[in-house]
Amino acid sequence: MKPTNLLYIISDQHNRSVMGCSGNSVARTPNLDRLAEGGTRFTRAYTNCPICVPARASLATGRYVHQIGFWDNGFPYDGSVPGWGHRLKEEGVRVDSIGKLHFRSADDDNGFTQEVDPLHVVEGTGDILGCVRDNPPFRKKRPGIEEEAGPGDSTYLRYDVSNADAARRWLGDHANDEKPWVLFLSLVCPHPPYISPPDLFEHFDPETMPMPPQWRQEEWPDHPAMDYFRRYFDFTEPFSEPVVRNMIRAYYGVTEFLDGQIGSVLDAMRGVGLVDSTRVLYTSDHGECMGARGIFGKFTMYEESAGVPLILSGPDVPEGGEVATPVSLVDSHPTILESVGIETDEERPGRSLWQMAQQPDRDRTVFSEYHALGTTDGYYMLTDARYIYYIEAPAQLFDLATDPGETTNLASAGEHASITEEFEGRLRAILDPEAVDAQAKADQRAKVAEHGGVEALAQKGSFVNSPVPGEKPAFRSYK
Repeated sequence: MKPTNLLYIISDQHNRSVMGCSGNSVARTPNLDRLAEGGTRFTRAYTNCPICVPARASLATGRYVHQIGFWDNGFPYDGSVPGWGHRLKEEGVRVDSIGKLHFRSADDDNGFTQEVDPLHVVEGTGDILGCVRDNPPFRKKRPGIEEEAGPGDSTYLRYDVSNADAARRWLGDHANDEKPWVLFLSLVCPHPPYISPPDLFEHFDPETMPMPPQWRQEEWPDHPAMDYFRRYFDFTEPFSEPVVRNMIRAYYGVTEFLDGQIGSVLDAMRGVGLVDSTRVLYTSDHGECMGARGIFGKFTMYEESAGVPLILSGPDVPEGGEVATPVSLVDSHPTILESVGIETDEERPGRSLWQMAQQPDRDRTVFSEYHALGTTDGYYMLTDARYIYYIEAPAQLFDLATDPGETTNLASAGEHASITEEFEGRLRAILDPEAVDAQAKADQRAKVAEHGGVEALAQKGSFVNSPVPGEKPAFRSYK
C-alpha cells in the first residue's frame, strides 16, 4: 500500500446507529454518509473500554487496558507506555493532535509532535472519586436528562467549532509537505451535555425519534450489574417517555452538529488538493446508551455503548464497502503506521484495517473490559456473538444475528452451555479475569489513599463533564 497522509478523526460518545449510512432514516449525517459512500464502513467496530480515559489510553498504545493499567478516569495516560505516536516521531513523521485527548498533561510526551488546544483530565488527575469501588458515593445524573437536555449552547459546541477551525488551518499549512503526516483531530461532541444548537434541535420531531432497546421499565434486563448502574446514577425511577424523547432529540441534534464540523474539515481537505494523497479514518471512543436498559451515558457492553462507528476512505480503500468482520480501537495502531509506510509491531493485538477492508468477512474475536465507576466488580466482553463475563454476577450471551437488540440472554439456557464455556475459555486465553479485577481494585485503592482517602475525595466532589481548555471544573461535593 502506497504511503499517504492520514487524517484520523475521532468523536466522543457517538452511538454508531445514529448515522444515515447505518440505516437510520431520521439521523442527519450527510458528511459521514458521503465518507462511507466513497469508502468502507465497518459495521461491527468496538471500543476496548466503554469510558473515555481508558479507551483513549488503549487506542494510543494499541494495547488492552489490563496490559497498561490505565483503569478508569482517574488513571490518565501519561506517555509512559509508548504507542503509535512515539513510533511515528521516531521515524521522523509529523504527528499532530487537535482537540480532546483526555490524557494526563501536555507536559508529558504523549506521542505528538504538537498538541493544539488539547483537553486533558482535570488537574492532571481526573476523576479520582470514580476509583472508589467499595461503597462509593452515588452520583446524580438525572438533571442532565430531565432539566438540561434540549436546545441551547454549550462550551463543548464552541470548543468543537474551534477544533474544526484549527484543523482547516492546519491542513492548509501542511498541504504541500513532502513527507506523509498524521493529523489526529479529536472532537468532543456528541458527548453530554445533551444540548443541541436550536436550529438543529428543531430538525427532529420528538414523536418520530427512534427509541433504544428495552427503554421501558418493564423491559429492563434483570441483571445485578445493570441494577447497580441505575442505582449509582440515580436512574432507578424511570424517566417519562417525553423526557427520553427530548433527550434523544437533543442527542441527534448534537450529532448533526458534529457531522457539520467534520464536513467543514473534509471540504477544506478537498479545497487544498489533499484528496488524492490523504486517507481518512473516522471513529469514536465509545457509544451512548440513550436510555437503553434504563441507562444514559456509556459504561455497558451492549451494542449501543461498546459499539463505535468506523469509516475508512481515501486511496486504496474500496468504495461503498461494508465489512462485518469484528474490529476494535486497538486496530488503530497498525492501521496508522501502515498508512504512512511504517512497518507494524505484530506483538500487539491489533491488525490493519486497510487490509481487512480488502478481505472477505470472517469471524474474529475482539475484546473489551471495564473497571470503572458504576460497578462493584469488573466485567469483560468478547464478540463474534456477544459474550459478557461479570465478576460475581451471571454471564450474558446474545446472538446478534437473531437478536440485535440483545433482549434474550442465552447464557441462562442450558442448551447453550457449551457455547458459553467456549467463550469463557477464549476469555481466559487473553487474561485471568479475577486476577485482573483484583489488580485494578488494588491500584484504585492505592490511588484513593494517595489522594487523601474517600472522605477527602467526597468532600471535594466530582465534576459532571471535563471542562474545555480555559474553563473551570464545577465540582459537586458529596458531603
